[in-house]
Amino acid sequence: MAKNLEISLLLDFYGDMLTEKQRGVIEYYYNDDLSLSEIADNEGITRQGVRDSIKRAEFQLLDMEERLGLARRFREMRTGLEQISAAAAQIKNYNDHFIYSHELEDNSKVILEIAQKLCE
Repeated sequence: MAKNLEISLLLDFYGDMLTEKQRGVIEYYYNDDLSLSEIADNEGITRQGVRDSIKRAEFQLLDMEERLGLARRFREMRTGLEQISAAAAQIKNYNDHFIYSHELEDNSKVILEIAQKLCE
């Protein structure tokens, strides 16, 4: 299942770099959850042709990710923003309960708002 999610994410980042046929076949397989037989019927090719196309597309997506790292950087940014949001929430909570400061309140709100916008 993890491989399916990884390929789907890579397809979002690099799908336009595949041929139209490869992109269509791999979207059927990973995003629409069609079987090799169903895809073969839709595309008018053999199951083996579908499988070969999927394997080539997977290799190209993984190769592009290895070279460019866009999906990895996206995940790292997302994780970092979640950590920033959690830290800002802790600061706000500490400020609310122990040493109330308007400046800390305002800054924690700004940080949380920016992090939330960037996560959208």
